Amino acid sequence: MQPLLTEKPRDIARRFRLIGESPQLLRAVELAARVAPTNVPVLILGENGTGKEIFAHIIHQLSLRRDKAFLAINCGAIPEGTMDSELFGHERGAFTSAHESRKGYFEVANGGTLFLDEVGEMPLGTQARLLRVLETGEYLRVGSSKVQKTDVRLIAATNRDLLRLIRKGKFREDLFHRLNTITIQVPPLRERTEDIELLFEFFVDEQARQLGAPPIELDSSGLEKLRRYPWPGNVRELKHLVEKLMILHPGQRITEQILQEYLPERDMLLPIISSVRETSSNFRSPEHNTGDGHLYAKVQHIESHLIRIQEHLLVLQEMLRQIGQHVLNADKERLLPPATPPEPETLSLEANERRLIEAALRRFNSNRKKAAQALGISERTLYRKIEEYAIEA
Repeated sequence: MQPLLTEKPRDIARRFRLIGESPQLLRAVELAARVAPTNVPVLILGENGTGKEIFAHIIHQLSLRRDKAFLAINCGAIPEGTMDSELFGHERGAFTSAHESRKGYFEVANGGTLFLDEVGEMPLGTQARLLRVLETGEYLRVGSSKVQKTDVRLIAATNRDLLRLIRKGKFREDLFHRLNTITIQVPPLRERTEDIELLFEFFVDEQARQLGAPPIELDSSGLEKLRRYPWPGNVRELKHLVEKLMILHPGQRITEQILQEYLPERDMLLPIISSVRETSSNFRSPEHNTGDGHLYAKVQHIESHLIRIQEHLLVLQEMLRQIGQHVLNADKERLLPPATPPEPETLSLEANERRLIEAALRRFNSNRKKAAQALGISERTLYRKIEEYAIEA
């Protein structure tokens, strides 16, 4: 029997400053509210900037642990060598810099809730210890043989494909199934475009109070532009956009022309690529396992080319933009290659790759993590390419 809700999902969302009326968002809020009174682990899935931590707060505040500690930990921000010490604590002398004993997060949060964000970044050894805590409530401090007990409600979140990490041997399958008791999927902003106007107005009011500046107003062309944009940074990106507009265009009416300066058209290609990636991921999931190895090989072959496809599409979009907006509305014949072959340097993959990387770095103000995500490559690969091409970031 499902727990009865004493408060409507819409009211819960407003109470936690989760702005939106879309069915996908309200379904996620309702699921969070229903699972909150229990003690089962919860896995929150969603892209960066969608508000996964807000859902963790909802679960904690609607639970019987609301008066106890709530700790939010970003696993991606903790160095691999100190992860065990941070989570489980350590004894004095356990390692060189351990000058005194230290409590870990599981001990500090005892009786409360521990939110592990970016759990897909956790090292395999720590994953094994985390699994033991989930199954027995027991753990060992680093450098100690004394068993410690803890009573912690665990909520984990990630923007990564854990099933893919499992296949690569980077995430434990048994831990995935333990965390995956209840899964909440937080929808990206591009899938709830009806909420964009509400969010825009909310952030404008918030910034107007903080800055003491006259509010901006969105006209119909500007709203349509925002609804067409794929929002790779989701709600966080929209909030930052409003902050820029309030500072640079106070009191103005925001049109499509103004927004074009901040939201390049080439980013319209990103939702297509994301959709293809999601389809590929779904076909490789356990529920689609038909035993057809040939099918899996084909899917993996397609996925291996997604990054290169994205690069070429973005280069093409940039070329079309430079030729002129009128080309986008021309007949198909006008999009055919010219009779005269281009200069040899334009055919160089290295030149196009360098150009694409430089464009991504400019687009995200030299933020390498965001640039790597937009390019569909790892941050490590981006660093290597920057060094290889001697790009000044």
